[in-house]
Amino acid sequence: MSMQKAKELIYMTRDEASKAVEEFPVAILPIGATEQHGHHLPLGVDIFLAEGISQKLSERTGAILLPSMPFGYSWVWRDIPGTISLQQHHVEAVIKDVAYSVARYGVKMLVLVNGHDANNTSMKYAARELMDELDIPVIYLFYPNLNEIMEEHCETPSWHGMVHACEFETSLMLALKPELVDMSKAVSEYPCKPMLYGKSTISLGDLSKSGVYGDATKASKEKGEKMLKIFVDEMEQLIQEAYKGVCSQ
Repeated sequence: MSMQKAKELIYMTRDEASKAVEEFPVAILPIGATEQHGHHLPLGVDIFLAEGISQKLSERTGAILLPSMPFGYSWVWRDIPGTISLQQHHVEAVIKDVAYSVARYGVKMLVLVNGHDANNTSMKYAARELMDELDIPVIYLFYPNLNEIMEEHCETPSWHGMVHACEFETSLMLALKPELVDMSKAVSEYPCKPMLYGKSTISLGDLSKSGVYGDATKASKEKGEKMLKIFVDEMEQLIQEAYKGVCSQ
């Protein structure tokens, strides 16, 4: 579809919202988190990335852009100042409430665009429960083909497959919100992984001194822009593919 201005719900009147639903009955919910991302990035990284991608998807597809969900499941950072963490089942409940809300006035499909890995479980189970409870499909997106894209565009490896305040996230922030990035404070840190990590309550908050998991010093705006375009292209295709199923019903 041709580019247009993002259809941001919070700036609409009730009449404009009604018209937007009639034009393309799909809503996008950006889901983020408020948690530490090292000394060089703000607490809202996951919000800014999910929201930035969602805005571009709204511009391309005409889908309604819902207000961003600013809190996620951030248990591992709970002792670091600034963290706001919801319980996992509360994240799931909010997603479901949003779906029930938009379905009442004609939205036919909900798209979840996530910027925070720990929210993926909540998205998956909310979508499954909604399939059995409500006649509205939900698709949930989190950096499609992430590992392949990182391998191609990032110089440094991830920390055991995880992305957090690293070259990847810092590059995306440089592409979307460069004014919020302080590269003079970027560091590289690959903490040792305890044997019981992932099998006990040992958490990320206990492992990294800087809060970085990877090498943030290698980040660049150019890398971020390239990866961002790939993600948005892929997500747009996924939205259009999912919407074909809605139209065929």
